[in-house]
Amino acid sequence: MFWSQLTWAELPDKLKAVNGTAILPIGATEQHGPHMGCGMDAVMADELCKAVATRTGVPMLPTLPYGCSLGHSQRWPGTLAVQPITLIELVKQIGDWAYHSGVRRFFMVNSHVTNEAPLRCALEMLRAEHDDMMVALINSATLSERVRAFHFADAHDWHANDAETSLMMAVAPDMVRADKLAEADDPDRTAGRVFAHPVNRTSLTGVTGFPSQANASKGREWFDWMVADLSELVTRGVAEEPPLDHSYFDSCKCG
Repeated sequence: MFWSQLTWAELPDKLKAVNGTAILPIGATEQHGPHMGCGMDAVMADELCKAVATRTGVPMLPTLPYGCSLGHSQRWPGTLAVQPITLIELVKQIGDWAYHSGVRRFFMVNSHVTNEAPLRCALEMLRAEHDDMMVALINSATLSERVRAFHFADAHDWHANDAETSLMMAVAPDMVRADKLAEADDPDRTAGRVFAHPVNRTSLTGVTGFPSQANASKGREWFDWMVADLSELVTRGVAEEPPLDHSYFDSCKCG
């Protein structure tokens, strides 16, 4: 169920069938070590949301391939980052136009950790402007406890690690250079730090974690968990109503 493949005549009925729900996948384009393609985050968001859209019937908007990747620095080629304010405004405008097309339940599915703060700002702006629009921000790596556990298993400040490499081996094997896995391993150096340091000061390879532990078999199992758990959240969202029916714009006439 892909927004880009629907006509304007088809879209209203498709949205009506799912209570006006739509999914926006948001990734990034950034270095992922010597062993993995720079589009990993965008591919992850795209593959995950395609599977969920197919399972739930909820339309998926085109994947956003750029994100807030400033922390990766200019040490390694490949990163194409946008400023936080740019991401905020872009996603806000996408949400505005989705609203005008009939979207009332808007899922932002984010596969890049440092997109979270700008996307939360976009969420605040959208729900403040559109009284009858509900907005959810879901980070793919923490969408359930079991998904969170395998992402953080080899590093707290993980990047291009066992989890991400295994997932790509399963769903997009051309993204992975198997002969580079061993040289990509790099331990997490962030434990006990007061400051949030950029990757150029925490990693030798652009990686945090141990991609040499990766394999496609566990990647497939983990991807299936992500699809199942995100589908369950989206399905719940299709039916959810606000706890109270009070307008954002009407002042309280209390007492």
